[in-house]
Amino acid sequence: MISILFVCHGNICRSTMAQSVFAHMAASQGLSEHFHIDSAATSREEIGNPPHYGTVNKLRQVGIPLIPHRARQMTRQDYREYDYLIGMDDSNIRNMERIAGGDPEHKIYRLLEFSGSSRAIADPWYTGNFDITYEDVTEGCQALLETLKSDIL
Repeated sequence: MISILFVCHGNICRSTMAQSVFAHMAASQGLSEHFHIDSAATSREEIGNPPHYGTVNKLRQVGIPLIPHRARQMTRQDYREYDYLIGMDDSNIRNMERIAGGDPEHKIYRLLEFSGSSRAIADPWYTGNFDITYEDVTEGCQALLETLKSDIL
């Protein structure tokens, strides 16, 4: 089983969206049993809060089930337990490496790296644009799933 932890600043917008999108994609292809998927924050600001209403509304609009989730902070133990820890922007990556004590096993990635892009996924908490965030998350999740399929098929 491949374990994936999606990470953003607060764990209420981008990472929860990626968690639900990736899980939906895997389920649509009959691959759910090959993955353990979760999400976390680099900060403590939103701990215990549900996904942002913008994420909830966008996923509802496109027909993707929201995975029930409460925001939590990434831990050093997560680095040990997950195969892939995937951040949304450079700030997330720096904070993830700080929490993990570095990245000696090269498990930390930016989501859009898998699609060959150097773009960050903009935080809709600040932009208010959940449509663009969804498009970028979808692009990254599709590329990630294609990358990982070779390991499981």
